[in-house]
Amino acid sequence: MSTRYVSGPNLARLLGDVSEERPVYAAVARSLRALVLDGRLALRTRLPAERDLAAALGVSRTTVTAAYDRLRDEGYVQSRQGAGSWTALPTVRMASAEPHGGLREASGDAVPAGHRYGKAHPAPDDPSFIDLGCAAPGAPEIFQEAVAAAVDELPRYSSGPGYAPAGLAELREVIADGYTARGVPTRADQIVVTTGAQHAFTLVTQLLVEPGDAVLVERPTYPHALGALRRRGARLVPVGVNEGWDVELAAGAMRQAAVRMAYMIPDFQNPTGHLMGPGDRAALVDAARRADAFLVTDETFAELAHDPEAPREPPLAAFDSGGRVVTIGSASKLLWGGLRIGWIRATAPLARRIVLAREPFDMASPTLDQLIVKELLLRVEEVRAERAASLLRGRDALAGALREHLPGWEFRLPDGGMSLWARIGAPIASRVAEASERLGVRVVAGPVFGADGVLEDYVRLPYVLPPDTLRLAVRRLALAHREAEAAPAARPLPAYV
Repeated sequence: MSTRYVSGPNLARLLGDVSEERPVYAAVARSLRALVLDGRLALRTRLPAERDLAAALGVSRTTVTAAYDRLRDEGYVQSRQGAGSWTALPTVRMASAEPHGGLREASGDAVPAGHRYGKAHPAPDDPSFIDLGCAAPGAPEIFQEAVAAAVDELPRYSSGPGYAPAGLAELREVIADGYTARGVPTRADQIVVTTGAQHAFTLVTQLLVEPGDAVLVERPTYPHALGALRRRGARLVPVGVNEGWDVELAAGAMRQAAVRMAYMIPDFQNPTGHLMGPGDRAALVDAARRADAFLVTDETFAELAHDPEAPREPPLAAFDSGGRVVTIGSASKLLWGGLRIGWIRATAPLARRIVLAREPFDMASPTLDQLIVKELLLRVEEVRAERAASLLRGRDALAGALREHLPGWEFRLPDGGMSLWARIGAPIASRVAEASERLGVRVVAGPVFGADGVLEDYVRLPYVLPPDTLRLAVRRLALAHREAEAAPAARPLPAYV
């Protein structure tokens, strides 16, 4: 059983006001179940004693006992004499069956020819297939100009070996100047250019985390970061962020699990779109300091505010005075994913260690790509404005289509980023994803973004495609949702197995 523990007062705060609902024990059970399903309360977290939670909620012990009993019967709580009770997921072994029934025909071109119910999966290169699995836009309008300028500059470098393990000096200067302009004085020797943000995170993980170390992660979070941590043998300690960050809960998890590192996405968090406020940023850095942990912050989406004139939040590094914050940046979302360029901002000594640590992986990043990124960053205001206008159109088109065709799905409109994090109202997200792919649209179900099988009632919906394409995708999703609801026992739910 896990050593994670939530106190009575903290759990009461998470449950909210349940005293107005009747019966109260059912309200407590319902709220606690929701905390487990949406990831705000980690699995295998030891629950407070019945008397302690009753005192914190201001209800009778009998009420809490009845709530725990109901959740125990449903499989969301497990108990052992002398060890207390802890959170869990039900184990449901559903009989596999062939899909049954049919779909009502959609009007117009909602379902492409050859993608009807029961047919083979469409090929990804099928022109009628819509891929909402990838949140990455095409290159900006000034891309060709940046390429031409970079090619003109390339002869300056072609007479040399072409290896710059820390990155081209000119690009590192531009990146450092960008941090300085945001209120974090930075020198070029604090920047390491990498072959993408995933490469950057893998390098940092290899350097800072040993197998068995505890690492705090958000739930939901970026799936490939979870993959890198698992490959390293890290012990994942998830904290829920569906409703935003609970820094007090995160700080408690850091202390209880003795984490070595925390991985956070404070700027238009992927996939929720939340933006962390300055007070929480300061508190989070302080919590990492008190836990003696490194804080790795992913700023891949930091430049993607939908209002480019809106004041920007200070980077996490602005609150760091001890070299504890390591920042990862990327060209993939703001500029273009085909430019495999990312970077790390750290202290100069740590940056030198990172450069040495990259040698077994790759010697250096491509010179031409670095030159193109430099040219684009020198005109970043133009790129930022173009991205903001395009993403805002996509966001509003997607939201409007969801309200029309899937009115039961819940979501909030983020002020930046590239995705809606939609709650579909039942733990069938994996079935919706399976059905939607057969109908010609790919979406990613919630459990992919979690460390432990929860989030089955969420899907991520990027809005980087043209508005008309997004509207068509939602019409297909509506059909897939009806199919998933109509055949509840057709397939096992991955989150419950």
